[in-house]
Amino acid sequence: MVVRAAKWSWSRAGLQRLALVLLWLGHGTWVLLGPDPARHWTAFLDVLSRPSQAIAARWEGWRAARRDSGRSLAELRAENARLGAELAQVHSQQAQQAPRLAEADEAVRMLGLKQQIPLELKSARVLFATRPATFGGLILDRGQDLGLEPDQGVLVPEGIVGRLWSVGATQSKVLPADAPNASVAVMLMRSRATGVLQGLGSGRALIRYVSNQEVVQPGEAVLTSGLDRVFPRGLLVGYVAEVAKGDLELRLIVNLSAPLDRVNAVLVLPPQPPLEVQPPFVAPETKPQPRKRGAP
Repeated sequence: MVVRAAKWSWSRAGLQRLALVLLWLGHGTWVLLGPDPARHWTAFLDVLSRPSQAIAARWEGWRAARRDSGRSLAELRAENARLGAELAQVHSQQAQQAPRLAEADEAVRMLGLKQQIPLELKSARVLFATRPATFGGLILDRGQDLGLEPDQGVLVPEGIVGRLWSVGATQSKVLPADAPNASVAVMLMRSRATGVLQGLGSGRALIRYVSNQEVVQPGEAVLTSGLDRVFPRGLLVGYVAEVAKGDLELRLIVNLSAPLDRVNAVLVLPPQPPLEVQPPFVAPETKPQPRKRGAP
């Protein structure tokens, strides 16, 4: 015997109960919503739409940030390009003004040297140098037109350079102090021992005729002695670099203080200057004596 399941269906009583429940739910909802239910539905929909609105706002903010960052990057690149052009212009101006500033600085140094030596010093510029060649020297832009003569001393603020070897109408040649055929009468600053400086080239020289009984230390200053009547006494020549004792005399190697390879302007001493130059004497001002009482 086969038993068939009965079909499920609403009874009349069940339908009445469902209608009654729906009626009560609708009435309760109407009571809760009040007379203006649209406002509540609007608020409910707003609550439901807030996540999507937040996502859309963040999306727009991200796109705006991307636009701003792209604009800022372009502006930064343009600013960097402008600053780079200005920096290049400043470097170009500095390179153009560097020779003038160097000339001005050199002129100030030469003026200070003129004030220290109370002699009639004449200035000249170095046109070019032939120092790398054998017996090379410096060529000056002044000669007989400035009243120059051979054997006049030449110096710079750092020390002596050499002496005039030959003088032409408008140019002169300087024999530097480190030339093999150059000689300068010198003395040691501490012991006052005198000798003759002979050039060795490359900014170095040898002092001859200093007794090996003298005590000389490396680093001691070497000055002109004035005995050759080319340079007055007391001008800086260089500093002792090496000291070695010989049979009769010391072998003293000197590093010249003047930068002979970088000289652009020089001062020329007058012919046969005095042995020793004293600074210019300025007489003190005399104050008027107070008049005594009763004096006419």
